Amino acid sequence: MSLTHSTMIPLGIPAPDFALPDTDGRIRTLASFEAEVLVVVFTCNHCPYAVAVEQRLIMLAREYAGRADFVAINANDVANYPADAPHLMAQRAAELEYPFPYLYDESQAVARAYSAVCTPDIFLFDAQRNLAYRGRFDDNWQNAAAVTREDLQLALDDVLAGRAVGFQQVPSMGCNIKWKR
Repeated sequence: MSLTHSTMIPLGIPAPDFALPDTDGRIRTLASFEAEVLVVVFTCNHCPYAVAVEQRLIMLAREYAGRADFVAINANDVANYPADAPHLMAQRAAELEYPFPYLYDESQAVARAYSAVCTPDIFLFDAQRNLAYRGRFDDNWQNAAAVTREDLQLALDDVLAGRAVGFQQVPSMGCNIKWKR
């Protein structure tokens, strides 16, 4: 595991399109998501940083259902990291009752298009699908009880209210995406 921080790409850029299979084999595209805003999270099954915020992400997605769509994308090299294989993604999504699709980016092209580098790497797009927020989930990935600022939730509230995100955006951090050689 190599600790990596998100790259903090420029705000305002459009969401790159994608066509990726979910855990049921159904192809999902950017246009598949119709809520007012879209949260794209690059994640995986095994990274301790991603796993630490997973339940919080699930709860947030449920809280914002109907107003915000969420999608999780795994781009890890499963040949070298078999814990992230699609059948195990499906198992995890079912066990934890993900309220959002979990997509597999086998080619890693979508992760590259989004400039994703870590898990979790979080991107929030507004109604026009322009980047409004990129950064961490909250200010304490290790201990939900010690969180003092829920960055993604605050960003969602700002964007849903038609405002620019009103605080300094802090990079996410986590395991590096496991790139193919």
